[in-house]
Formats: sequence, structure tokens, C-alpha cells
Amino acid sequence: MEKIILYHGSEKIIKKPVLTGGKISNDYGQGFYCTKHLELAKEWAVDDERPGFVNSYEIDIDGLRILDLNSKDYSILHWLTVLLEHRNVNINSPIAQDGLDYLKNHYHVDLEDYDLILGYRADDSYFSFARAFISNTISIAQLEKAMCLGELGTQYFIKSKKAFSKLKFIEAIQVDNASYYPKKMSRDKSARDSFYNISNTIDRDGVYLVDLMRREK
Repeated sequence: MEKIILYHGSEKIIKKPVLTGGKISNDYGQGFYCTKHLELAKEWAVDDERPGFVNSYEIDIDGLRILDLNSKDYSILHWLTVLLEHRNVNINSPIAQDGLDYLKNHYHVDLEDYDLILGYRADDSYFSFARAFISNTISIAQLEKAMCLGELGTQYFIKSKKAFSKLKFIEAIQVDNASYYPKKMSRDKSARDSFYNISNTIDRDGVYLVDLMRREK
């Protein structure tokens, strides 16, 4: 029996998470998102004018079908495609639409049969990198660098009834927004600074999405 501890930052105590509790347009779809990093969960829990709670859970992962998008079997493009298929994306050019279609055709990952999914968490500020990549503003190498710089950690997405049945609530602790909101904003600023620096640098030797598309011709 392999058990792990997960944390979920929220504005409220959640003793019994439900499958339909999240938004359909979240990173990997509708379900329950957690992290193994307590400090990150504390940042996610708070807002400018309110404190929050970190809910902790134990989950037995034996017997669960687990997809690890950070494993060697998948690339950053598989993760990105999953993200773009679920998040609301503002497509503002024909080349971006062609790029999105290309990714869906070549890097689609079927999530249907999995109970638990592991992968990067895309903060809203980091979603700018996804849009920049399909618009051919940044290269694959720059996209990978951005994800590493973000120190976003791996999120655990619980998506099936079987996985929810194995999730056991432990406790909830209150998080002071005066302490953790500045940390949250500091991480966000770091992301925006990284985006500015990377998107204003031409990777002359890098591979862009349009390069992958041209190889198909």
C-alpha cells in the first residue's frame, strides 16, 4: 500500500472533495487539483483581502491508473497540448490556429482512462508562454526553460470516482494572507519578468512550432 500526502489551497475547508467541484476549463479538466508542496498550497489558498485554508489529504495510490506527463515518455508538447485542449485559449491569428491544430493532431494524450494525472501547474501568468509558443514567439527550448524557471512544482489532478474514494481528509489549517499573498505576488511577478525576458529574446538556433509544421510538408 503506497500512500502520499497532498495539499489543496482554498478559501474554505473542504472535507469531502467532489468530482464536479472544479471548473471544466482548468488545466486538465474538471476534478480536484492538489500539490505535494505545502508552501505552494499556502500561496494558492490566499487572496489580497482574505485568508485561506490548506486542506491536507492522504491518498492510497495503489491500483490507480496514473499518467505522469513529466515522465520521459512525454515531452513538454504533450503537456502543452493537454493544457490547450482544456483551457480557454484566445486564438488571434491563422498561424496560431494552425499551430493549435497541429499540436492536437500530433501530441494529443487521451486522459479518459486515468484516475490520477501528474504534470506542471500552469498559473495564469504562465499561460502566456503557451499562447506565445503557438504564435511562434518563443521556441521549444524557451518554453521548457520558462517552465523550469517558474518552480511551479508538479500538481496532482484527481479525476475519477475511484481516486476520490481513496482520498482521506486529514486536517485544514488557516493561512494568513498578510504573510502569503506577497509570496504569491512575488512568484507571479517572477513569471511575468521571465515572460518579458524570454519573449524579447530571439532563439536563432531554436526550433519553433512552425518548424515542426514545415517538416510535415
